[in-house]
Amino acid sequence: MVGLMIGELARQAGIAASALRYYEKAGLLPQPARVSKRRIYDANILGRIRIILLARDAGFSVSETRTFLNGFPAGTTPALRWRQMARQKIAELDQLSERVAQMKLILNASFHCECRRLEDCERLVAAKNRCIAESKPKRASASKDLLQRLRSKRG
Repeated sequence: MVGLMIGELARQAGIAASALRYYEKAGLLPQPARVSKRRIYDANILGRIRIILLARDAGFSVSETRTFLNGFPAGTTPALRWRQMARQKIAELDQLSERVAQMKLILNASFHCECRRLEDCERLVAAKNRCIAESKPKRASASKDLLQRLRSKRG
């Protein structure tokens, strides 16, 4: 039988042999033929591995990659599969970007106070939090309020 042993395939794909075994166990790669208990892969499997790596680099999880490979009706084109999954991933990334931006604002705005001890900061934040809670019965976001309090202390 002509084919690639796991080490050779791993070398050609630029990944570890353990990654190939993992992808096989995770259902991303089909079970290869075995000769004397050794995996022998068809050389065409390199294309599938490249798709798996592309999906990984695009941020898809193993489960999402498995869905891309095996979770669509048989007649669904790869382009349609990719576009559908990419829309979902882009929406997730947009949410993550918003969260990252909020985190950066908090990190840049926080703790510009003159407090000497953490306990002093705790009292200051708690007092401002009580004032805001009394003046705003319905708060949109606790982190946004905290950010505003920390900014006001800064100036």
